[in-house]
Amino acid sequence: MADSRLIPIEVVYPLPYEQRLFKLAVAEGASIREGIVASGILTHYPELVLDTASVGIFGKLASLDTPLKARDRIEIYRPLLADPKEVRKQRAAEGKRMKKGSSEEA
Repeated sequence: MADSRLIPIEVVYPLPYEQRLFKLAVAEGASIREGIVASGILTHYPELVLDTASVGIFGKLASLDTPLKARDRIEIYRPLLADPKEVRKQRAAEGKRMKKGSSEEA
């Protein structure tokens, strides 16, 4: 019988066109890095560079050396294509122009 207990975890990598979810068991006390490597996800997505990737557990950022707990879901985040604050500002500005333009026509 093995000395270390296995705990169930999930590793997810959401892409615009698909979401891959890997379910596996790792040794209790394993780190996020160890969980990602054990999942085999790096084989499926060789473009992932683990040392520069942003990762988290259930939506909260975490470091690669964070220890895992049973039923944790590791999330690998993609870089944002646009700054959400800038997008909101642009939408707000467009909305003001539309309102101003529609009132002038009425």
